[in-house]
Amino acid sequence: MQSPHSYGAAAIKRVRPRWELADVLHLHGEAFLRSHPQPLHHLKIMRAISACRTPVLGGHVVCCGNCGFQKQAYNSCRNRHCPKCQSLVKAKWLEARTAELLPVGYFHVVFTLPHALNPIILCNKALMLKFLFDATAKTLGQFARDPKRGLGGKLGFIAVLHSWDQKLMDHFHIHCLIPAGVLSKDGQRWIHARTDFLFPVKALAQVFRGKYIALLKNAFIKQQLIFPGRTASSGTSAGFSEVIAQLYQKNWVVYCKPPFGGPRKVLDYLARYTHRVAISNHRIKAINDHGVTFSYRDRRDGDKTKVMTVAPHEFIRRFLLHAIPTSFMRIRHFGFLANRSKKHDLQLCRELLGLPIPLPDTPPISNQERLRELTCRVPPTQTPLRPTYLDPGSAPSARSYYSLFLISSIFGPRIRPFNL
Repeated sequence: MQSPHSYGAAAIKRVRPRWELADVLHLHGEAFLRSHPQPLHHLKIMRAISACRTPVLGGHVVCCGNCGFQKQAYNSCRNRHCPKCQSLVKAKWLEARTAELLPVGYFHVVFTLPHALNPIILCNKALMLKFLFDATAKTLGQFARDPKRGLGGKLGFIAVLHSWDQKLMDHFHIHCLIPAGVLSKDGQRWIHARTDFLFPVKALAQVFRGKYIALLKNAFIKQQLIFPGRTASSGTSAGFSEVIAQLYQKNWVVYCKPPFGGPRKVLDYLARYTHRVAISNHRIKAINDHGVTFSYRDRRDGDKTKVMTVAPHEFIRRFLLHAIPTSFMRIRHFGFLANRSKKHDLQLCRELLGLPIPLPDTPPISNQERLRELTCRVPPTQTPLRPTYLDPGSAPSARSYYSLFLISSIFGPRIRPFNL
């Protein structure tokens, strides 16, 4: 009789993509770094993705005491830029959000920065992206508090930063998931929004533009911005004034989707945007000495799926455009969902909406059990799989083409590849 655990290995083997982002770095990373020196933060990202689920990071053997099944697995890098390491983190995050859903409609609103700002953003990423969150929160908060807009209370929402378009170019925008209603200023009632309309997007865009530019001007006055290389001309008073004038002339884009019903649909929708990286391994179709071919959806042609090929160095350059600054939070909560007030405000919202008091938190399940529930690839057994951890480099190669030379040649002997 076949062990129930063997079904999991077979399923995983079937869905594994032929090419991965790690393959691009393995084949072209060394040459890219010789011609394009990178900051330490980018080196760490490349190192982590290259070493993910290989002997470099060590491994473990999972054993079943019931049937004797054993399977060797290599450790993951758990880097937030790695396309192989987001599923479990995303599932746990979404599970925590389940208890925060309210029985109301939810709007999806997107705030986008004009591409004219991209060169300055790339040189001041942490500060400029913080301004994006701040301007978004101030804009939505101002509209929610204004009784003339039909609400007049405290809004709550989740904001997720994305920095890419389908072709891996820089395209900085925030996805906001917003409950259709607010908590009144006195905390005594829930004020429902219209079922088909939240705020006028043109007015949102104008206020958003004004608030972001105000933050940008203030940072320039305080000399918090840097303008290296080709952005040097924008660092002068005249050059910066010209940039501001161009920003005022542009129509900033704010997009709002109509609400979708049901908590399950909300979570499924949210899962599309949280814990995503610039490109998934399944989109990479081919890699050779001359280019990397990947698929993309053409928004201007009816969302048709197409393929494009770029030079390997250009592909790596585009991917690194989306490196998130160290310690930067790309998923944030605001209003009555903000961490500092969520416990009180969210419970108050539930009471005002007539929801039952939630049950006490249950003990969190293990990563292994969560992965089993999510993938359904390994049928439940009476005996849990017990992991035994191996030392880095003690197991045979995970992939025939993987070479430890990649790690040492790119990052040097002083940096231990398995010490992330």
